Amino acid sequence: MTHAAFSRRTLMRGGLAAGLLTVPGVRHVAYAAGGAGGQDRTLVVVFLRGGADTLNLVAPADDPDYVAARAPDMRVSTGGAGAGLPIAQRLAPAVDFRLHPEAAPLADLYTARHLTIIPATGIPDGTRSHFVAQDLMERGVAAEADLSRTPTGWAARWTAAPGPGGAGPLAVAAASSTPAALAGDGAALAVNGLQYGLAPPGGPRTAAVLQALHANDPTPYGRAGRAALDGLARVDARLPRAQPGGPVEPYAAEGGAVYEDTEAGRGLLTVARLLKMDMGVRLAWVDVGGWDTHENQPPRFAAAVRQLSRALAAFHADTSRFHGSLAVVVMTEFGRRLRSNRSQGTDHGHAGTMLVLGGGVDGGMLGRWPGLATAQLDRGVDLAVTTDYRAVLSAVMGPAAARSVFPGYGGGPLPGLWG
Repeated sequence: MTHAAFSRRTLMRGGLAAGLLTVPGVRHVAYAAGGAGGQDRTLVVVFLRGGADTLNLVAPADDPDYVAARAPDMRVSTGGAGAGLPIAQRLAPAVDFRLHPEAAPLADLYTARHLTIIPATGIPDGTRSHFVAQDLMERGVAAEADLSRTPTGWAARWTAAPGPGGAGPLAVAAASSTPAALAGDGAALAVNGLQYGLAPPGGPRTAAVLQALHANDPTPYGRAGRAALDGLARVDARLPRAQPGGPVEPYAAEGGAVYEDTEAGRGLLTVARLLKMDMGVRLAWVDVGGWDTHENQPPRFAAAVRQLSRALAAFHADTSRFHGSLAVVVMTEFGRRLRSNRSQGTDHGHAGTMLVLGGGVDGGMLGRWPGLATAQLDRGVDLAVTTDYRAVLSAVMGPAAARSVFPGYGGGPLPGLWG
């Protein structure tokens, strides 16, 4: 069950949906429900839905097992017109790791040491189900048996502690609904764009009706409704308008940044705008789909990598004044098989790759590269997980916060991530 489905059903039962979701134009706003934690950075999570083939994003291009397992158009090559982009690294000096040729903006960030790459990351549980793997990662656990005992998401547990940014919508999803990672955060907002504002379409009268509907409701639904309405009002009030009630002025990105009209571009533009509104945003979540490439992978994957890379580079340039306290984590629920299939695609695998982007990271490649020989693979077919995804997130949050966010996880943070 997705968090979006949970929210709709439970909020409908509690009456919140009757007050808000029936109002035209407010369908893109979703709410979660109550949470505990502690930390200091602003974290932006870019989640690649579908299980990205990260062996084709950051590739051991000259590994003989990699070359043997994939047709030329299913892998990153070391030569020719479409050769991958070489990256200097000390993690596995004997391996020629290269970025996908459409990832040139990421190569520039890597060279400037603003991007750290952690290969062979993931969940210890070897599930190949998208839904189970995403749920495990978003609730911050490692085994399916833990899901029923973990009603809240790790991001909600992290944002529950008072932060340095003051009051405001501390957690925001730049999407039409909040992810399971924010389940339990009653003040979390789903904001699918700011260009038209966030005021209820009916104006002050509609806002007054909705406020009255939830004013004396002591249930979690009432509290969530009030928090959501307050958050929406605060965000909307800070959007620049030439005159009260007028259209929202266009967003002007900084640093020469150009956001393309893609899912990643639109989501990260929304996050950048919210950060600059000084709302105390502690965590922002951006979903990017289209990574489930069972067939016809080469053109689809190239387009996805190009769009993601350009969006991340634009966001990095646009938010330069926040780099000291901002971290962008790119993750996916699992990687894909080493060997490509007969449909010019790849099937669900195990380990993937995480990226961490920010002014404070030390750059390079971290973790442990397990190798691709059959004996080194998970179950003989998949890249093995050598770094738990929670180790990377713990390094971003800080060890103290991570202990409360990931109960039962004793692996500690990934060392060396920050300079």
